[in-house]
Amino acid sequence: MRAGARIAHALVRHELLLLAAIVRWLGRRPHGVGDGRRGFGYARGQGAMLFGFGFVCVIETVALSVLLRGFPLLHLVFLVVDLYTILIVVGLHAASVTRPHVLGATALRLRRFATVDLSVPLGSVAAVHRELRTTHTKREGELDLVVGSQTSISLELAEPVTYRTFLGRSRTVRLVRFHADEPDVLVAELRQALRPGRTAPSPLPDPSA
Repeated sequence: MRAGARIAHALVRHELLLLAAIVRWLGRRPHGVGDGRRGFGYARGQGAMLFGFGFVCVIETVALSVLLRGFPLLHLVFLVVDLYTILIVVGLHAASVTRPHVLGATALRLRRFATVDLSVPLGSVAAVHRELRTTHTKREGELDLVVGSQTSISLELAEPVTYRTFLGRSRTVRLVRFHADEPDVLVAELRQALRPGRTAPSPLPDPSA
């Protein structure tokens, strides 16, 4: 697939996921939880930021409507763009609420908005740490799922895990940092799940589902 077509496909898929997330948010139906699979949210980490951005977009929409009221066509163009931007902001928040991290029997499913969906087999986890970080440097083999400028949990892997980036490229990582609203609870649950002989809940579905 050519680069342009790949980017277009990724954008369309991302926006469809955001729209689906809004429907799930309105219906209060989180994705991937239930049947023994427990969800761990991370939305509070950036809720205020998204609310602020959405508020600015609304103010801009109103201001441009007043300034461009004498130019109907231009006003319509900017109105469509502004309303679409607000829809995307709502979709991002909805995705963060309805697509939580999920702990299942055989894997920990880590997500951020509708852009990242990484399934980490529990057998690949070497160690899990409660670690608050507010600065991150991009390094080979590491993945930082930053929410609200922070991560609160570090996951060290005994063997590399491959995931697909937003544009569909494969990338291998051995260290994942991510955020959870209740990091201590998630760390405790994950350590419990890693104990030998524990009867675990139902397995996770395919992340592409």
